[in-house]
Amino acid sequence: MSMLGYVTADKPELKMREFEVYSGYYCGVCKSIARRYGQIPRIVLSYDAAFLALLLGGLSGEADEPTREHCIAHPAKKKTIVSNNAIDYAADVMLILAWYKLMDDAHDEGRLRAKAALKAFRRVFRKLQRARPELCEKVDENLKALRRLEEQKCDSLDETAEAFAKIMEAIFEEGPLPEGFKEQQVLRRIGYHLGKWIYLIDAIDDIDENIESGAYNPLLFRFHYEAEEEGFKSRIMKTCRFNLFHYLGEIGKAVDLLAIKKNRGIIENVVYKGLLRKTEYITQKEE
Repeated sequence: MSMLGYVTADKPELKMREFEVYSGYYCGVCKSIARRYGQIPRIVLSYDAAFLALLLGGLSGEADEPTREHCIAHPAKKKTIVSNNAIDYAADVMLILAWYKLMDDAHDEGRLRAKAALKAFRRVFRKLQRARPELCEKVDENLKALRRLEEQKCDSLDETAEAFAKIMEAIFEEGPLPEGFKEQQVLRRIGYHLGKWIYLIDAIDDIDENIESGAYNPLLFRFHYEAEEEGFKSRIMKTCRFNLFHYLGEIGKAVDLLAIKKNRGIIENVVYKGLLRKTEYITQKEE
């Protein structure tokens, strides 16, 4: 399981300068991966990492100092690149989660591509274990707990979502923070409820695929799906939406408590508009 690309800004609502900074953080994560781990690991990049870097970086009073550089994906035009400790941390988080997602794919479905990618990523992951041992341990511990619940065909959505929420809680708490920062509990709360939201929105998004493949999906067990049942998604969506909006409300209340020193407009766009738009899109599509 990774953050999966659900945590994005509502780009049309960003101001031009905000969009430039948002893109600069995204490209900064990509450059950070390439600089420290090589070109191949860049394939796991998603805008989720940009939000994590923006939020953690926004707690620092240090001004962004973007540069203009050529990009391997867009060689003809220079792109805005932002570099800071929060960006390096977000890059590491994406690679750690990608490693465990590949392990999950290789274990569940025996995908040859996943097994090949694991070989390619092994050296990178060993480097990450040395750099972020506590985070790697917490992710591993909670993913093992999640796997045990999935193997038991757990019918409690709260129990399965809890394990992933604990991973996100650790990710937000372990990041680089300014000296004297005293709001770790608020960051934990953001990570925890964002983890719950991601786990549920992903489960909703995967219903049809999981029914077809027979892979575990907590919603199929929580709401007692019957083979070839018509209207299953319509039956469960009111409850799912209630939970999703509850998680978004908790994330929003926690963000309001933070003393964000820069890029507040972008962070609030993701929290109040981007996540809401994604919730509406996924749930309405499935319903």
